[in-house]
Amino acid sequence: MDNASRMNTAASSSDKGPRSIERIMAILEALTNASAGLTLSEIAKSATIPKSSLVGLLGGLTDQKCLKRDNTGRYILGPRFLALAMRVVTNQEFVPLLHPILVNLVQETGETAIIASLVHDEYLVPFLDKVESPNSIRYTVTLGERRELHCTVAGKLFLAGFQPEQFESYLANCPRKRFTEQTLTGKTELRTAISAIRREGIARTHDERLSGASGLAAPIYSASGEVLAAMMLAGPTERMRKNKEKNEALVIRAAQEATRLLGGKLPDSDTV
Repeated sequence: MDNASRMNTAASSSDKGPRSIERIMAILEALTNASAGLTLSEIAKSATIPKSSLVGLLGGLTDQKCLKRDNTGRYILGPRFLALAMRVVTNQEFVPLLHPILVNLVQETGETAIIASLVHDEYLVPFLDKVESPNSIRYTVTLGERRELHCTVAGKLFLAGFQPEQFESYLANCPRKRFTEQTLTGKTELRTAISAIRREGIARTHDERLSGASGLAAPIYSASGEVLAAMMLAGPTERMRKNKEKNEALVIRAAQEATRLLGGKLPDSDTV
């Protein structure tokens, strides 16, 4: 083999790695823009990859759970890819992405909308973002403020997401202050309340931390199906009770929209 042939062979071999990476990225980008998935032929056309090369790439990505092939032969993004994407979003702070959803929720309900998260080792709920009600009488919070789990609507939502042993550990070890006559502090009454949240998929509080204030919260899920954050709506108890059904439906819809935006996984579904 002459020098020119050796050089050409080396160049060809070194191109295989970068070319495969480029093709994998083209596949992922094509599927990211196709919520209903794509067939092999559609991916080949969209990503401009020969079918003969595409079969092996799709097989490898599917084996690694980066893609999923349904029973109709269409490919969609798989759980491993979505989990990785979720970690990136979470690590780079997801809150700004969800702010428009809060704005829309306030426009639809007239009440204050809030995003809250959980500090696991301290059993506290910090408020991450808010859009306040335009009404003169409204519920308000300070961003960064941390509240207790047992008497806040977001806190109860997170308690409902705890594993049984984690929840029992919380009941056994975490002090629970009574703020109003409606505050639940006993183990039995909290078990009953949390069981209801698990069944219904939404948390409700009325006058439990502050007399005259009520709240709703629905879960925003991560790619692994865990509760990542709480979508909250809060306002004066009289108004919240009056618009109960409407507000509950809107809070759940907003939380589901947030879950989809972040690539999360809703219960009883593979992806959203």
